[in-house]
Amino acid sequence: MKNWLNKIYNNRYFILFIMFFAYVQSIFIRATVWEEINAYTFTPEALFFSLYYAGILFAIILAVLKKRKQSDIFSVGGLLKAFGLSLILYLIAMKVCGFFISFAFNTVERNFNQKTFLYTMFSDFLNGLIYGSFFLAYYYYKKNKTVEHQLSVYHQAIAENKIHLLKSQLNPHFLFNNLNVLDQFIAEDKNKASGFLNRFSEIYRYVLQSSEKKIISLKEEINFAEEYFRLIQYKYENAYQMIIEGKSNDGYIVPLTLQLLIENAIQHNLGTQENPVVINIVLTDKISITNNIKFKKSSKQTNGRALSNLKEQYKLLTRESIGIYQSASTFSVIIPIIYT
Repeated sequence: MKNWLNKIYNNRYFILFIMFFAYVQSIFIRATVWEEINAYTFTPEALFFSLYYAGILFAIILAVLKKRKQSDIFSVGGLLKAFGLSLILYLIAMKVCGFFISFAFNTVERNFNQKTFLYTMFSDFLNGLIYGSFFLAYYYYKKNKTVEHQLSVYHQAIAENKIHLLKSQLNPHFLFNNLNVLDQFIAEDKNKASGFLNRFSEIYRYVLQSSEKKIISLKEEINFAEEYFRLIQYKYENAYQMIIEGKSNDGYIVPLTLQLLIENAIQHNLGTQENPVVINIVLTDKISITNNIKFKKSSKQTNGRALSNLKEQYKLLTRESIGIYQSASTFSVIIPIIYT
């Protein structure tokens, strides 16, 4: 019973439309056949008969569609075949019901003579055509809405899986790069290696925690970028410098965005104490990360996978994409701030 009530509630607007149409139809038929309008013209009993017969038609159409295993995707050929078969079964059902009712009230001769039979057959056919068309339009509308929702859920799941995969590619990259730095410190200065390891362990804890999230607050990411850059200075000291301008901490960002871009600037550019590479992060309605170019002569050619990875994540999470710009002296990346 509860299930039926839920179905009625979920389809209440369609049911109300059918009731309204049936009532208007009954008034129109009475007014045109009797050529007069009185109180009886507006009585609702014909409405309930129309709803009863419409219910029979709808049940037949549903049964035919289920039997034919109609696809959720609209098919004109399949629709016409199902509708045609449903109309034939509906007409047969109406005549069988009409015969038993006439037999019970001893009116078979009056209701099943040739003239009356053809008139009621044509009337039932028109009603079946009209109400059946309403039902099929509504049925396929609901089906398409369901399919759209399923596709939306499916694409969201695919996007989340892809983001997770992209993040899983970045974590080993971050880990191995810093383990190489640690290995150098162990060989050169054990005290420095110990300090680097302590700071790196704190930073990597953030990396692991943020990897479970699609986005993280801009404030947290900026704090992490500052901590990460202090780690960089263990090795390079003031050969690389970072300046953060602007006070906007609102919004969200893809985790490790700033770390990746800082690392990218260091990987490709040679900084010295006398001529440092300066990484400038400006916070406005977007985030601008710019560094002066001092390409390393022996820098290995890379395929830009990390930057492409980052672009893909933003493409999946927001309609805005990141902007990459390079001049003779500077390299800039513009990151959109994500608002939820």
